[in-house]
Amino acid sequence: MRVVLAVVWCWAGWAKMLAPAASAQAVRAYRILPEALVAPVGYGIPALELALAGLLLTGLRIRLTSVLSALLLTAFLAGIVQAWARGLSIDCGCFGGGGEVDSADTRYLQEVLGDVGLLSLNGWLIRWPPSRFSIDAALR
Repeated sequence: MRVVLAVVWCWAGWAKMLAPAASAQAVRAYRILPEALVAPVGYGIPALELALAGLLLTGLRIRLTSVLSALLLTAFLAGIVQAWARGLSIDCGCFGGGGEVDSADTRYLQEVLGDVGLLSLNGWLIRWPPSRFSIDAALR
């Protein structure tokens, strides 16, 4: 489960890191944050996602990292749900890109279900964090 989450976070963070302006545009499309926060959040999210990926992959502070991962996923889930409820036609920007799209190109249900699935993996790791192949295990 750690590896699955680490791969997802790494893929998401790396894709955004390659196109940071697109990441900021994706944040802007949600129309939640004031313009002054769009760039810092858009440029900061990829770094946070890559940090989560590294911590999960190495197994350092698994429970804490899983809680942080779950909080970030919950924020993303809330953003997607509010965009859907408000009738915005956007691509989530989850794996790079993002921004406004035609209403036929939205995939809100798939994005919500994907985030719920990833949240369930985090829930498992929060409840049962030990793993034989982790830094946490080596430190015990």
